[in-house]
Amino acid sequence: MAAAASLSARAFLVSSARRDADRRSDRARAKAPRAVATSSPATRVQPTRSTVPPTEKNWQWEGHKIRYTCAGDEGPAMVLVHGFGGNADHWRKNVPVLAKRGRVFAIDLLGYGYSDKPDPMSLPQNSIYNFENWARQLNAFIEEIVGEPAFVMCNSVGGVAGLQAAVDKPSSCRGVVLINPSLRGLHIKKQPELIKPFVKILQNTLRTTDVGRKFFKNVARAETVKNILKEAYGDPATVTDELVECILKPGLQPGAAEVFLDFISYSGGPLPEELLPAMPSEVPVRIMWGQADPWEPVKDGRAYGEFDSVDRFIELPGVGHCPQDEAPELINPL
Repeated sequence: MAAAASLSARAFLVSSARRDADRRSDRARAKAPRAVATSSPATRVQPTRSTVPPTEKNWQWEGHKIRYTCAGDEGPAMVLVHGFGGNADHWRKNVPVLAKRGRVFAIDLLGYGYSDKPDPMSLPQNSIYNFENWARQLNAFIEEIVGEPAFVMCNSVGGVAGLQAAVDKPSSCRGVVLINPSLRGLHIKKQPELIKPFVKILQNTLRTTDVGRKFFKNVARAETVKNILKEAYGDPATVTDELVECILKPGLQPGAAEVFLDFISYSGGPLPEELLPAMPSEVPVRIMWGQADPWEPVKDGRAYGEFDSVDRFIELPGVGHCPQDEAPELINPL
């Protein structure tokens, strides 16, 4: 069961099919079509850290407690948005450094981290945890807490929420930075017709039966989380016990299993290729992509750099799915 849960978790966590052998070959040959970060993993140095740690705060949104961290007193505002299963602490290596240039806020999306986790099981499927709701959360946060238009920087599925927020309310967003955004490979529009019925049956089974709870229990273990992260990162040595605890600890809170099971049944909603053409001209998009990402391969991502709304597509050699954590010395200057 543990092995099966681990394999299934990988598929759902990345929302995309795996093609490891091809991708590992590709990462060695990959070349950027526009701009490439030239730092090598072998020569990385640890980023300078601020002596003042970020402040942790809570905010009430539509009756729910939302947790966020913040740092910096002046300069442009930046809102950092995590990916599936992540939280504000996934930006812990970025907030203190970026705060030297501006006001930085890292937020826990509703259902994740230490934000409230309202039970989705008594409501229609995916009616709480969807990109439209998270976009509303981000725009409300910018209006009520940030108090001025912000740059929205997002990793993985957080990128879809960030794009949706900018499309819904351009006046709140000065620009969007996508870091290895999710391409949503299990979206209903991307599923081959032959497998659609089987995906739906599996998702319904996980969401509505004890199988799903057992599945989550196997996933929500330190060893499993560590193995999944080691697959996602270009350099497995950067997956530390501290990182595992940052991801796992809030995932063990009451309600986390229901959020997880509801989201892995989410095959609808917007796609990046639908949102990028809808981006208002005054809100530029910049994309950064780790070339060693086995979940969202850069060879699939390059086409997204061709949209008119994207000003630059920057490839990061040797880096996996979460560059902001794996290689902050590359991401923070960019």
